[in-house]
Amino acid sequence: MATEVMTGGGQAPETRPVGRIGRFLQFLRDVRNELRKVTWPTFDELKKATTVIIIFVSILGVAIGLMDAFFQWVFVTLVARMF
Repeated sequence: MATEVMTGGGQAPETRPVGRIGRFLQFLRDVRNELRKVTWPTFDELKKATTVIIIFVSILGVAIGLMDAFFQWVFVTLVARMF
């Protein structure tokens, strides 16, 4: 059976800053600390991911353009035959 008391790692309790400016500065400190934890991609990984995204968006754009042209042709033809 565990007899230790959990104290949060032995650190002092965190005090919250007072006022808007204090909270904003604390927010900026927290952002800086979180950005230090980020694993940034290498330049090669960045190039590969960018290439894949550009190719995917291009293919999707062509597909949407073709569907748009097809539906425009279908509806223009149907409307022309109705009148």
